[in-house]
Amino acid sequence: MIGQVLRGRWRTLVVLALLGALLGAGSSVILSPGYRTSSSVLLQGPRQADELLTQAEVATSSVVLDRAAAALGDGETGADLRDKVATSVAQGNVITIGVTGDTAEQTQRTADQIANEFVKYSTQIIAGSGDAAVQLAQERRETLRQQVAQTNQRISELSTKVNEGKTTVESVQLRTELQGLRTSIESAMSSLNAADTASGLGNMVVMGSAELPSAGAAPTLPQLALGGAALFFIIGLFGHLFTARTDRRLKDEEEIAAAIGAPVLATFDAVEARPAAKTLRAKLLRDDRPWNIPRVDVYADEIDVDVHYERLASRLPDRRLLIVAADDDHAGQAAAERLAALTGRWCTVVTVSPVRPVIEDTDAEGIVVVAGLGSRSAWELVGMAEAVADAGLAVAGAVLIRPVRPTRTRSGTATPSDHEALAGTA
Repeated sequence: MIGQVLRGRWRTLVVLALLGALLGAGSSVILSPGYRTSSSVLLQGPRQADELLTQAEVATSSVVLDRAAAALGDGETGADLRDKVATSVAQGNVITIGVTGDTAEQTQRTADQIANEFVKYSTQIIAGSGDAAVQLAQERRETLRQQVAQTNQRISELSTKVNEGKTTVESVQLRTELQGLRTSIESAMSSLNAADTASGLGNMVVMGSAELPSAGAAPTLPQLALGGAALFFIIGLFGHLFTARTDRRLKDEEEIAAAIGAPVLATFDAVEARPAAKTLRAKLLRDDRPWNIPRVDVYADEIDVDVHYERLASRLPDRRLLIVAADDDHAGQAAAERLAALTGRWCTVVTVSPVRPVIEDTDAEGIVVVAGLGSRSAWELVGMAEAVADAGLAVAGAVLIRPVRPTRTRSGTATPSDHEALAGTA
């Protein structure tokens, strides 16, 4: 079925794909971010997760962005940069500042400037609010150094006493105390190192210049155009499949016979009827022709169906008949005219509206309904049967036309007419 859609509606699908490509290209003005790059700032020393998140928020604060905008001098404000900047926390105490822009050079300059302003502003905050903390840390380090010096002196005294005497209970106690003092000095040294590290918590380093982007960030204009074309093509394809799935027109002979209340006298295969296109769209796209017509692997002139029509004519009752076809069923109308030509003067062809069928009073003694397979719904066939009953007539039978497309043509042979029959069963 997908192959039938592609063969029968490829023009429509191509137009939909072009429309999707145009819409995708137009949406690039809004959806395409332009160029994108990032700058990284390393925060030295041990950091808590909450502290890193706070620093990431500081990087996009109005103060940092306003200073960066003023330094760049591109006519943008900090509020303009806010929509172009995004920060994230990476492993290793690294804050990544991502920036988007219209040009590669502008994007690189913006990322570098924001990173520098962020480091300056964060350093100023720590320097302005950390004077008392720095003094307290210095006093603590001095106290720790004194403790270390006292402990070292005590260790030296104990070592001298232990070495002078012999192994006694007192010497064992001294060695135990010496071991405890050594543990204390190791703890003091660890605290001192931690204090020294804490004094450098405000150190931040910009990890090099931002990379100059070589191409626009996704989604780019070509990607959006290609995506729009593919999306509209798939929508058109599945739209045809969904329409065929929900089609209520009858294609089964038994269902048609039950709806019309008469037996099926014959079923013919006929070349697809091709009425003249009435609109420009129909002429260009040919979307007024059914796409789900089966193809048969025969030549158009391979089978002579005159015999089948003659057999059908011989089966009709020898009385005046009215051959009825819908006014929008071109294949049915062509078959009705051919059947009437074979039967002679006692058959008349009339067309009715499938929506509101009305059969005028006539002296006919019966009616033969000619319809194409898959052209009428059950309610339309029931309506035609009711119109026949209202006229005081009975349906003698139904003749069904199955439109097909021959896959082969003889070279040098003219293409058969639109309504020429191929094969049939009578």
